[in-house]
Amino acid sequence: MNAGKYLFAIPFAVFGIFHFAFAENMKGLAFGSSILVYLTGAALIAAAVSMLIGKLDKLAAVLLAVFLLLTAFLVHLEAAQGGDAGNLLKDIMLAGASLMYAKTMAKDNAVIG
Repeated sequence: MNAGKYLFAIPFAVFGIFHFAFAENMKGLAFGSSILVYLTGAALIAAAVSMLIGKLDKLAAVLLAVFLLLTAFLVHLEAAQGGDAGNLLKDIMLAGASLMYAKTMAKDNAVIG
């Protein structure tokens, strides 16, 4: 058992659940769209499940990295310019970790080798 995989994937599932539970509060971060909050929540849950079960996990990890980088630069960059760089750096760091997961831990290379 690799505890790191669980410590990495499970929080993304929890964040996805938060997107569903607090969609109205989060829609301001998603350009005012509750639908986008639900869509990203579902994507986070799907990525976590994929990594946990090892099916299409390489694709999921790469797409998760893309999502995190988009979030960092489209959502958190403005706050970082105002002095609050925490979420920007967190998302960049998690994107890097997602790419490392895809390169070193992913089992299913079916879509992207």
